[in-house]
Amino acid sequence: MVSPSDLAEPSRLPVSEPPAAQPKSPGQDPAAELARIVPRRHLGRRLTAGVALLLLAMAVNSVIRNRAFQWDVVGRYLTTAAVFDGLLLTLWLTGAVMVLGFLLGIPLAVMRLSANPVLRTLSWGYVWIFRSAPLLVQLLFWFNIGALYPTLGIGIPFGPQVVTVKTVNLLGPTLTAVIGLTLHEAAYAAEVVRGGILSVEAGQTEAAQALGIGRLRTLRRVVIPQAMRSIVPASGNMLIGTLKGTSIVSVLAVHDLLYSVQLVYNQTYQVIPLLMVATLWYVAVTTVLSAGQFYVERHYARGSARALPPTPLRRLRVRGAELRSRLERATAPEARPPVDADR
Repeated sequence: MVSPSDLAEPSRLPVSEPPAAQPKSPGQDPAAELARIVPRRHLGRRLTAGVALLLLAMAVNSVIRNRAFQWDVVGRYLTTAAVFDGLLLTLWLTGAVMVLGFLLGIPLAVMRLSANPVLRTLSWGYVWIFRSAPLLVQLLFWFNIGALYPTLGIGIPFGPQVVTVKTVNLLGPTLTAVIGLTLHEAAYAAEVVRGGILSVEAGQTEAAQALGIGRLRTLRRVVIPQAMRSIVPASGNMLIGTLKGTSIVSVLAVHDLLYSVQLVYNQTYQVIPLLMVATLWYVAVTTVLSAGQFYVERHYARGSARALPPTPLRRLRVRGAELRSRLERATAPEARPPVDADR
């Protein structure tokens, strides 16, 4: 018990000393004292991934080890001159049809959004007709256009014609394929562009009008750049679809990739290997186009996304760095306290 005399003399008060800090071993890691956070284990997710990988391995094994594919024949015909010529024509058709289709589809989309009822009705009728008829029917129709119009001419309406030409001499198989594919793709391109324009908020157009900017310049400098975020993904799908859709021109005896392959297996009777040749080239070109579509979408996402999505190379680098760090942690020896030399 503390007496009053003790209170008068502060120096005689009992002083509680702080507990002495326990010495830490030199090799002890301070971060190891913290609680380790263990991520939640998703057993169902791992089981599903394992089953999917097993099925994929079985499918790949059945394709590689199946002798009916004749992979030696595939490798022999994969880089032949006939296949390359067909591939170049397929790429040319795809590029020409996409460019001409959008050059015709953009005015159709603007006409569809116009306040003029005549232009709006004509655009709607064009899209309705060419989206309703199958592509093969359209190609056959243009291929046999000579039966409906034997000659085409330029002259005075309901009067004499100045220049006339026979349709049979004018439209060959390749030109017929370009015309049919272009008119078909223009209908879809018009809807893609129209959907992209409608995705832009109306306030953007109202702000441009308030600044005194004309309609054409507003469409070209304000609306279209923002609409590209919606147009590019759909256009990429159209491009890949057009690449594969060009194979249908083989019915017109156009020497595209599929028709060139058909000419070969009609002589060698090696149907499956030659079809695999065409499939591998279609897969390769589609992969390149998909990669290009990714970078174009990333370019037009700069104004809308705070952080751009990482590129595939960046993802591979991050995954590689994570894998190396895990391997280093797994193979590194455990830290041990140093041995006292006085012992």
